[in-house]
Amino acid sequence: MKPITLRGKLYLIPTTLGEMNPHDVLPQTVKRAIDFIDDYIVENEKTARKFIKSIHPEKVQDSLRILLLNKRTDSADFKSMIAPCLNGLNIGLMSEAGCPGVADPGAVIVKIAHENGIQVIPLVGPSSILLAMMGSGMNGQSFAFNGYLPIDKGDKKTALKNFENLSNSKNQSQIFIETPYRNNKLLEDLLSILQPNTHLCIATDITLPTEYIKTLRVSEWKKIKVDLHNRPTIFIIHKM
Repeated sequence: MKPITLRGKLYLIPTTLGEMNPHDVLPQTVKRAIDFIDDYIVENEKTARKFIKSIHPEKVQDSLRILLLNKRTDSADFKSMIAPCLNGLNIGLMSEAGCPGVADPGAVIVKIAHENGIQVIPLVGPSSILLAMMGSGMNGQSFAFNGYLPIDKGDKKTALKNFENLSNSKNQSQIFIETPYRNNKLLEDLLSILQPNTHLCIATDITLPTEYIKTLRVSEWKKIKVDLHNRPTIFIIHKM
């Protein structure tokens, strides 16, 4: 009779949102998980190894088996990435920053894990989306994360007007992000497209020493100069 192989578990391991001491924002459960996990699925091997070393210096780097999951990963390889779990080993899934599976390619691995009866264990860590929402003063009872806005100027204007109308009709805060080097241009677009009385929250460098979170009406933002270039930023709007 063939022995039954117990399946491993998929641990969703949060990382920091930037260069900082991980122990300031991550609980001991993350260190304990890294202690017994040698198989990882990550976006970038170099930064993943650096993070593991920062939170658990005693971890032997040569023991790590790392698979890459990013925009260049072939979708045909997704299912094979959970093979260690099917063979009884635990896997750690990491985002490049923050919580895996949220605004992150790791969601597809979590889906496959569920389809194969693998237990998924999310660990506590910083989410820039939730932290920005918490600090915005907007409607925490109803909000939507919309990812990236369209690049085309006309499509972007349409999307922003739709979000503004949604926030007004549903009393729902609308959250979105931009590639950091285009943040300043997006802010210009927001101030020119949105109505003056619409509230806008800018939350940048969350949890870092340079953290900046501020909510004002669009008309008030026009009087302020803020440089968001290459700084990870969450934008939230709400027309009340």
